[in-house]
Amino acid sequence: MATIPPPPSKRQKTAASALAREQQDVEEAIPDGTIRVRFVDQATGETGSLPVLSVPLARATTKNLEILLNELQEHGDDSIPYRFFYSQGGPPYDGGGDALGDRADLYNALVKSGKVSAESEITLQYAPQAVFRVKAVSRCSAAISGHGEAILATQFSPANSSRMASGSGDNTARIWDCDTGTPVCTLKGHTSWVLAVSWSPDGNTIATGSMDNTVRLWDPVTGQPLGSPLKGHTKWVTSLCWEPYHLQTLNRPRVASSSKDCTVRIWDVVGRKIDFALTGHKASVTCVKWGGTGLIYTSSHDKTVKVWEASTGTLKYTLTAHAHWVNHLALSTDFVLRTAFHDHAGRVPSTDQEKLVKAKERFSKAATVSGEVLERLATASDDCTMYLWTPLTSRKPVTRLTGHQKQVNHVTFSPDGMYLASAGFDNHVKLWSARDGTFLFSLKGHVAPVYQCCFSADSRLLVSASKDTTLKAWDVRTGKLKEDLPGHRDEVYAVDWSPDGEKVGSGGRDKQVRIWRN
Repeated sequence: MATIPPPPSKRQKTAASALAREQQDVEEAIPDGTIRVRFVDQATGETGSLPVLSVPLARATTKNLEILLNELQEHGDDSIPYRFFYSQGGPPYDGGGDALGDRADLYNALVKSGKVSAESEITLQYAPQAVFRVKAVSRCSAAISGHGEAILATQFSPANSSRMASGSGDNTARIWDCDTGTPVCTLKGHTSWVLAVSWSPDGNTIATGSMDNTVRLWDPVTGQPLGSPLKGHTKWVTSLCWEPYHLQTLNRPRVASSSKDCTVRIWDVVGRKIDFALTGHKASVTCVKWGGTGLIYTSSHDKTVKVWEASTGTLKYTLTAHAHWVNHLALSTDFVLRTAFHDHAGRVPSTDQEKLVKAKERFSKAATVSGEVLERLATASDDCTMYLWTPLTSRKPVTRLTGHQKQVNHVTFSPDGMYLASAGFDNHVKLWSARDGTFLFSLKGHVAPVYQCCFSADSRLLVSASKDTTLKAWDVRTGKLKEDLPGHRDEVYAVDWSPDGEKVGSGGRDKQVRIWRN
């Protein structure tokens, strides 16, 4: 009687499927010949002194094009990683087009598909990627107890990853030393849940907003309140946003607070008084963003987004497109506005004037596309859609982003402004091109609603926080899961990636702050 072999083990099945994939991914031979390539700077829309080159098709990969471009610009050992784009429409170069992958080649990406002819001249836009690389967080370095109720908001200091603030349902906010995993100070004074925490761009002040209808200001070093609470709202505060550093009247910063009372209030931080109130929404204001061009954006349950002049408090116009509550806003310049003059290396200018110049330079670089300042706005709604806008140039949306099957709770731009990520109650995170709203990936792995997501400082990774008690780190270029991060014992409400890329901080219903690192 013949012996029946046992069924293959799980490890054998995995090895067999990996071998099958390798055997299927046989690269097709690229034919001989050359293709003419013109390089155009995406920020300025100009070729400059770069010549038109004939590149062998067999060697026309994005990696080789990057090496070639660095040689043409004579960067020597200080080579810059570039991302390349092809726009079928040609000039004017609006920053749109198809992004070529890190391992793509021109033949398979463009010639074989019929987008271009091998005999024609191809124009490639190039944009620098972050020179530094952030490693994916892979372990929990600290699980810190202290809060007595769920943690509802977290945010790192713009200066470094050593300090993080958290707001909780126990009526307090706390500041944590993330290097040692210990509490620094407790910010006591609110009489109800702390729903929002926000560091000032210079890192010298923390603002907190609460269900007790007040905004409070704190010294992050001593934990002491800076004056009395800012009173005026008649219902709870839903979000906070600081005036961009490069727009501040020297040493007189302002902070904006949105509220369920249908208003947004602009506060003079030094004078501890209200500058003016933005009234016009007919329902709860869910989010406020202060743009780098002097505009304030507000979203509301009245289905609208309003654009205001920050200098006068007058309504500029109303953006209407959504069919249900607008839950969240994101600006393509959020990262540089949050970090102002700080960079990933921790270099800080010595004088106030130098800080102002550096903050202005960083904003201009992040917002300039084809020589024009273009601040993009993304809106997320309970109607399961998002819209992409360019409020500086048009009141009509650039495009409508559909794909989520349930409410979209959170939306965020990558620091380089190239990607848009959305977190939904359909258990998915979705990635989009921030240039034209093209859908890229659906990041599937969570088994419950996703509350928040956040990009790493180099825009190559994304972390998401979910009701399923886990965080997950994703590779933005491939859409694949990079790291699964279990550890929380209940829903994870808030997550933030430090601006220097070193750590991720999270908090949720289990009342613990967790610090994650590579």
